[in-house]
Amino acid sequence: MDKVQSRIAVIGIIIEDRGMAGQVNELLHKYGAYIIGRMGIPYEKKQVNIISVVLDAPSDVISALAGKLGRLPGVSSKAIYSKEKPLENPGKKDGE
Repeated sequence: MDKVQSRIAVIGIIIEDRGMAGQVNELLHKYGAYIIGRMGIPYEKKQVNIISVVLDAPSDVISALAGKLGRLPGVSSKAIYSKEKPLENPGKKDGE
């Protein structure tokens, strides 16, 4: 069976409708197993909330979460992915 490669990604989220914060957090909770960390910034001056979420997950999972977030009214999201690396051979050490 093929091993699915995970990638590191950051999803940037801007919430312009604060009433959607609960739905955003609900989605993040559902994908919690993949989340490495998150940071939220309430920007009062512009009346928006900004969240960055760092994930270690397969590309399709990252894409699905970013898409679900972006389809919420008053919410924008964008994913930035790390470059793909070949699967590592756990039996080899650097320089072998």
